[in-house]
Amino acid sequence: MNTVFDALLSAFANLSTPMMLFNVVWATLLGIFVGALPGLTATMGVALLTTLTYSLDRDAAILVLICMYVGAIYGGSRSAILLNIPGTPASAATALDGFPLVRQGKGALAMAIATLGSMLGTLVGIVMLIAIAPPLAEAAFGFGSYEFFWLALFGIVISGQLTHSGEPLKGYMAGLIGLSVAMIGSEGIHSYVRFNFDIQQMNGGIDLIPAMVGAFGFAEVLFAMTLPAAQMVEKKSVPAPIRDLLKSVWRYKRTVFESGVIGTLVGIIPGVGEDIGAWGSYAAAKRHSKERAEFGKGSQEGLIAAETGNSAVVPGSLIPTLTLGVPGSASAAVLIAALFLHGVRPGPMIMFDQPEMIYTIAVMLIFATIAMGVFGMALTPVFVRVLKVPRTILMPLVFCLCVIGPYALTQRIFDIWVMFFFGVVGYVLRRLNYPMAPLVLGIILGSLLDKSLRRGLILSNGDITAFFTRPVSAGFAIVIALIILLSIPPVRRLLQFKRRGGSANSEETGNGAD
Repeated sequence: MNTVFDALLSAFANLSTPMMLFNVVWATLLGIFVGALPGLTATMGVALLTTLTYSLDRDAAILVLICMYVGAIYGGSRSAILLNIPGTPASAATALDGFPLVRQGKGALAMAIATLGSMLGTLVGIVMLIAIAPPLAEAAFGFGSYEFFWLALFGIVISGQLTHSGEPLKGYMAGLIGLSVAMIGSEGIHSYVRFNFDIQQMNGGIDLIPAMVGAFGFAEVLFAMTLPAAQMVEKKSVPAPIRDLLKSVWRYKRTVFESGVIGTLVGIIPGVGEDIGAWGSYAAAKRHSKERAEFGKGSQEGLIAAETGNSAVVPGSLIPTLTLGVPGSASAAVLIAALFLHGVRPGPMIMFDQPEMIYTIAVMLIFATIAMGVFGMALTPVFVRVLKVPRTILMPLVFCLCVIGPYALTQRIFDIWVMFFFGVVGYVLRRLNYPMAPLVLGIILGSLLDKSLRRGLILSNGDITAFFTRPVSAGFAIVIALIILLSIPPVRRLLQFKRRGGSANSEETGNGAD
């Protein structure tokens, strides 16, 4: 325990320099603006900023990206509450009760509750990050090629299943496209060049950064330009007294704790993301609430559950990112690329190679949370003005960053073309209602899956049964098989039919007893 406190104190001391605190201020503020503006997402913000942090030292670069991530997830609540348009997908549940509160003239109270909920959710997640990450990394140290193969496959399957409710096939297809992209270029064991289509620049594979900037940045620009203009509610909001605010939050302390835990656990599942954390927390709060009828009509409990849940996903998603090298969300997927770029090697070895890194990132999250709370409470009128910035001015600026970022990293024109290609592909897929997270996870996890599969086959002399005989790999295989089985429409319909039949039988039995 003393070691943990010593590591946290050391991280506090290292990050408390004036320059680092300045980085916290501007990066969190920028993140809140990015999240608040409809059309810009946390993933896009982290992806664009990654390309601009190349010249910073390791800790400063990671701090800036963490602050952008935390700020952007929180910032989405501003437009969700004021415009009824979530700034990020993570804030979709926030709009359900935040916007009705604004129409009742309680906009200031809604934004203050959202801010406190986000802070508390992030803090719950940070505590769980500190508690879970080190033992998980040590447990993962016993993983071999077989386990990592199933873990990579699990990340792609679960993201395909959960990021697009009702249409898992589209998620799987997006994941397969990502896996196909990851197979391009020199493979990791014998450096044999594959699928380069005689284009020399593709011998080294497709770089993750231009692909992600295209899929999340340029595609978002194209998509945002087709959206209708938003209308802001002009009704005046009465500022909320601090005492009433704290009383409201204390009243829903159980919901706050429950949503924080749910959000963190959702974050740990690879590829699921903040939007599922928010919806899961919202659904759990509604199920247990004594004010269930208020949900969707301006419920303070619903608002605080959604914001606590989506913010807790941020530290939760960093747990598998740091300890297994498998990102917990799309934004964490971008972050993992940034960590590699700055010399951090996420994975089981992190507790041996860079044991201080987990605690340093936990302290970075605390700094970002404090900055988020201060700006969230103090700058609401400024956010309202920022939301009025015309999209025709904003999107060309984002487009310029999309072009400059990938080129600045490698000085290769080819990477700009890669960005354009993935931008157009991403736009088409979004128009067809395909999720983007499995695509990016496929690119990231494809290399791990490919290398683990072939190393496992080499170790077992081609015997594929070795992937099923070890306890952990067998467990992963069973879970993946169940997930795929439950996503088949006839199986789901059969289960729903049986569930309805069981309920009907229960009712009949109950009636007979009466």
